[in-house]
Amino acid sequence: RKMPKKSYGKLMIIGSGPITIGQAAEFDFSGSQAAKSLRDEGYKTVLVNSNPATIQTDMDMADRIYIEPLTAEILERIIEREKPEGILSGMGGQTALNLCSELAEKGILKKHGVELLGTNLEAIECSEDRDAFRNLMMNISEPIPRSVACSSVEKAKEVIDRLGGYPVIIRAAYTLGGTGSGIARDEGDLERMVGIGLAYSRIKQVLVEENVLGWKEFEYEVMRDSVDNCIIVCNMENIDPMGFHTGESIVVAPAQTLTDRDNQALRDAALKIIRALGIEGGCNIQFAVGTQEFDYRIIEVNPRVSRSSALASKATGYPIARIAAKIAVGLTLDEIRNPVTGKTYASFEPTLDYVITKIPRWPFDKFLKAEKKIGTQMKSTGEVMGIGRSFEESLLKAVRSLEVDKVGIEAESWDEDELVEELTRPTDKRVFAVFEALRRGYGLKKIAAITEWDIFFLEKMRNIIELEDNLKKEPGKWLSLAKDKGLGDDYIAVVSGKSEDEIRSMRSSEPVYKMVDTCGGEFEAKTPYYYSTYENAGEGELKPVPKKKVLIVGSGPIRIGQGIEFDCCCVHGIMALREEGLGALIVNNNPETVSTDFDISDRLYFEPLGLEDVVNIMESDEVDGVILQFGGQTSVNLAVPLQRWIDSNGSKTRIFGTSSDSMDIAEDRERFEELMKSLGIPMPRAATGLSFDEVREIAAEIGYPVLVRPSYVLGGRGMEIIYNEEELEYFMKSAVRISRKHPVLVDKYLSHAIEIDVDAVSDGKDIFIGGIQEHIEEAGVHSGDAACVLPSQTLSDDILGEIRSITRKICSSLAIKGLINLQLAVKDGKVYVLEANPRASRTVPYVSKATGIPLAKIATKVMVGQTLEELGYIGEAEIDHVAVKAPVFPFQKLQGVDCILGPEMKSTGEVMGVDSSFGKAYFKAMLAAGNPLPTEGSIYTSVRNLDKPEIV
Repeated sequence: RKMPKKSYGKLMIIGSGPITIGQAAEFDFSGSQAAKSLRDEGYKTVLVNSNPATIQTDMDMADRIYIEPLTAEILERIIEREKPEGILSGMGGQTALNLCSELAEKGILKKHGVELLGTNLEAIECSEDRDAFRNLMMNISEPIPRSVACSSVEKAKEVIDRLGGYPVIIRAAYTLGGTGSGIARDEGDLERMVGIGLAYSRIKQVLVEENVLGWKEFEYEVMRDSVDNCIIVCNMENIDPMGFHTGESIVVAPAQTLTDRDNQALRDAALKIIRALGIEGGCNIQFAVGTQEFDYRIIEVNPRVSRSSALASKATGYPIARIAAKIAVGLTLDEIRNPVTGKTYASFEPTLDYVITKIPRWPFDKFLKAEKKIGTQMKSTGEVMGIGRSFEESLLKAVRSLEVDKVGIEAESWDEDELVEELTRPTDKRVFAVFEALRRGYGLKKIAAITEWDIFFLEKMRNIIELEDNLKKEPGKWLSLAKDKGLGDDYIAVVSGKSEDEIRSMRSSEPVYKMVDTCGGEFEAKTPYYYSTYENAGEGELKPVPKKKVLIVGSGPIRIGQGIEFDCCCVHGIMALREEGLGALIVNNNPETVSTDFDISDRLYFEPLGLEDVVNIMESDEVDGVILQFGGQTSVNLAVPLQRWIDSNGSKTRIFGTSSDSMDIAEDRERFEELMKSLGIPMPRAATGLSFDEVREIAAEIGYPVLVRPSYVLGGRGMEIIYNEEELEYFMKSAVRISRKHPVLVDKYLSHAIEIDVDAVSDGKDIFIGGIQEHIEEAGVHSGDAACVLPSQTLSDDILGEIRSITRKICSSLAIKGLINLQLAVKDGKVYVLEANPRASRTVPYVSKATGIPLAKIATKVMVGQTLEELGYIGEAEIDHVAVKAPVFPFQKLQGVDCILGPEMKSTGEVMGVDSSFGKAYFKAMLAAGNPLPTEGSIYTSVRNLDKPEIV
């Protein structure tokens, strides 16, 4: 059958809104896949989202894009205008699921004749309403923990004895990321957690559940179509036991400790559950499994694509969201070709001949005072994934991808009490604590008893510690095995006491690259999706790309200060390279992102983002050029060492865009200050110090308050406004590690100043200013945490002219080729330069969406040889409306975090409000960010009539 079973005039996809803890970039990935999938089938599509930093809100992703607050009222206005016949409810996370439920409950879907596709309303209600879910599981004879749905604290207290006493687990209905959930160990915990859970639950309901803490946790990704074909896409094993949110756990795929019989039992249960719910598309099912003998409980079902679905898609190469979208419009699994192989159908279950390990990335390096204990509520902002031929290799590749100031599993300085506390009540350091316990001779049974980790994983980790010991004694003998097991050259150098160059020269082999093909090599795959390995490597599987090849280095895990905005820039860079007829390659390690979708680039490398890994790719693939401007601080930090490597090895590869020396000038405070003095551009008084005494003298000379920060950091990490010497001493002892390579920067703090962001592109001769953005909060609030408006609302023409002049001078003096972001402050009619970032900034997607001009694409074409004049972009972008960007904060999830905004970034994501005036745009931005302003009138959606696809 060539045509879909169902015929619709127009379909709507609802996005997930701003990036928050529990709902991050995975839903941009899912929504983008769904949009492409529906357009492939010939449907007209309408996409609604409030987040400008997403690929799904690109102009060419749907026939109509609305960047609007995600509320039922606004969605109804859009439905009235666009008249979609169906809505995909399962692509926008919990946000979209809740909105679809609300639209149905208010009669809006029925009123306008709109059908819910994929996950029907009954399945949503049954999965999200804890009482209904329990009843369904009992009806199909699937075991669940004993539990009672409660709508008051008093009811919760009444059921404790029936559930066997404390501890009990509290789960809030209709929330994401474990919001409102926790473990109650006594009545005080119960009162507090039930109260919070009821407050956050959309239907004011919590489930009080019996204790299954310490059981193993497994997840199954399941697909079903309208004629009841079902498959298991992937099973995953959480290394952490029950009691830890799946988003907080280290996850391995495929499951490592299940017997075949036990796996079959869980498979059968998963298939029974998706059929009972009637879901057409994908769902995620979570199981608790006993540790002494096989016994299981159904914990939860997510009736939509989920965070785990994105992980499973990248782990297997099976595009869950893309196939779920086709199922939603009536195609069946045996009709849908798997686009990865081009030969097999979606009914063919993936087979993994490798191991993947996911590790969460937590924000505690930003929030020193936050409660760092992890548990049932998510606190991580992102994740990384490592692919290897063994668990050891995939684990260590994931560790190397985390970017937590470690090159491996270095020894920790905990005393014994601190180590036991970390093992018992873990934080983000848990995996390092387990390695440290093994290093100190703790027995496997002792560690297993404390952590409740399976001994299988502990044995594998002990293999790494034993290898570490052998490397200290005979590095040459054990080097080959060390590479097989995933140790990086830099960590082997630390362990063996040799230099990284010595280790590289001692190696007898280079890595080969294997393909992720969904079918264990049984069928030839079309997708160019690769990982490196040394273990039993054999022949590599790289296929020729008969073009000049350019490698974009991605931005790694999402964390505060470096979020989805940089992945958006990476994807735009890839698109521009392909438009220019070049081979577009990318390396990244984040399974949530669009950049790691299998068909975005000509070649995807799923790897850590260290110098060794990038160099290996350059050599193996004979790369002509590398672009470092789009991966945030991660890729910028590679500029100097990578150029040094290229020069010393006579490599033909070159770094495209702004030179590494110019990047270093912008990052090195002293060099940058000298440049600004030579150009006559004002800066706040500043100096750098290499010790506390030096910094104290500088601060006294400059005069308090001062802005103090480490060098070479992102998102204002470690940056504070200091008002006296006592605060300075505390900051120096607790917040920074000072060294000659990383001095501390001290700036005079400009109080009551207006802060400005400028995003521009330069080709070395001409410049194009994408936007001069005015911050609504005064200088001193990090640019990522400040609401900002485009165009400027209060700056005079003279000030704007000075800003343009400064931009031209800096671009010319740094020989900028590509993107640059300037941060400026205006005080008493004078413009000061705060810093220059010769790379993509987090505001590039926002400015691009506000103006309709794709800055990252333009910058890419400039870097590979085009001029701005040839591209038709000289001068400055103009808009006839107002766009306001507003931040979204994680304070709900992170207890103990200071909510007062300052120079260190705290927001996880952003939204955009667009309208004809500042007041209306600001109102929409606040509404979209979850901070609605009081109003007597109603919200309305302003749109423009254009024949072409547009953002409205």
